[in-house]
Amino acid sequence: MSSYGQLFILLWLYRYVRLIVNCISHWTFKPIPLPNEPTLTSQDVTIIIPTIDGDGEELRQTIRSCLQTEPFEIILVTIDANLKRAMQMVMTMPTSRIRVLSVAHANKRRQMCHAIPEVTTKITLFADDDVTWPRQILEWILAPFELPEYGGVGTCQRLRRAESPDWSTRIWNFLGAIYLERRNFDISATTHLDGGIPCLSGRTVAYRTHILQDPAFTYGFTHEYWLQKFQLNADDDNFITRWMLSHGWKTMVQYCKDAELRTTLEDNPRFLKQCLRWSRSNWRSNLKSMFYEGYVWTKQPWSTYAIHLPTLTACAIVWDPMLIYLCYRATEGWSNRTQFLAIGTLLAWMFLSKSIKLIGHFVRYPEDIVLLPVSMLFGYFHSFIKLYAFLTLNVTTWGSREGADTDDAYRMIRLNQAELEKQLIYNS
Repeated sequence: MSSYGQLFILLWLYRYVRLIVNCISHWTFKPIPLPNEPTLTSQDVTIIIPTIDGDGEELRQTIRSCLQTEPFEIILVTIDANLKRAMQMVMTMPTSRIRVLSVAHANKRRQMCHAIPEVTTKITLFADDDVTWPRQILEWILAPFELPEYGGVGTCQRLRRAESPDWSTRIWNFLGAIYLERRNFDISATTHLDGGIPCLSGRTVAYRTHILQDPAFTYGFTHEYWLQKFQLNADDDNFITRWMLSHGWKTMVQYCKDAELRTTLEDNPRFLKQCLRWSRSNWRSNLKSMFYEGYVWTKQPWSTYAIHLPTLTACAIVWDPMLIYLCYRATEGWSNRTQFLAIGTLLAWMFLSKSIKLIGHFVRYPEDIVLLPVSMLFGYFHSFIKLYAFLTLNVTTWGSREGADTDDAYRMIRLNQAELEKQLIYNS
């Protein structure tokens, strides 16, 4: 076999073995079932909702869907400027189970840390201010916590689709929906194989309260550093996910219909700014996981190969042409017909590999099949988003939500010399 053939096989195996194995794992995944005699109920859950605006129809809808699950309490954490607005909104709610807190500046980590010490229940659940829950979601979130080794539990996520969208909105909605679809696919597969989860998404996630109230966690959460030059106050859900792994806790994603929330994503070009923000977070967290903390290599080897390494290597606009070129060169000595068949088979496989994760979406929304080429083209375009994200890892702006970047300076703070020395002492 020629060197071109050997390179083709190695690259093909590296790129697609994870897809084949993940497909089997995803399709055989089963959530942890509900216990016959649960020891935890909704009254063991406090929900923390960080928000900037303090009011709005999306937030009201989120609170209503949370209230129907009958938690012990909801703690709404806004900013001082919107405290009065939030309190007025809460007064219109038919319950006394909502408390309102505030911080001076909009920063999710600071908002979370302000509320965590107020929790008195066994389970603390974080929810974004734009999610809608099914009524039975808490039962499924609590099920893994019946097993003492589980410290964090995530959920299945789907897009709340726009009603009667125009073609532009429909395309952006489709891109958002398939982003969540791919994410559900990947995390259910890796969770099933070795318990690995790249990030327990903060859209809705639960943890044992005593983990979050541990002073060591509080210090680490409020003193995370990037490149030993900056204090990082973004990527909160990535930090907690890594903390679970480094401190011996198992995590679980309850991928099932009963634990399926609905959320919103941008349905306009601002979706690209969301993708850029997510990509920066993935770069920062996965680089830390692999090369600074290092736990994933031994504790979650499959997830390291299937999720963390692709952060560095997945670039469809480079690898697809390279595979086609290597296939062409490896088959140069074959007959024209056989070579054409080999390249055609490779192209067909590439097409299948780019659509197989979306089968569930197309089953639910068969009318979206006509948009499959959009997904493939966007996959190539996303290679440029990833590259730009890597070159701008010190940027933490949202860019996609009004008011979200007013206090962006608090997300990435350059350390002075005294703080640098303190950090070195702590790390040693």
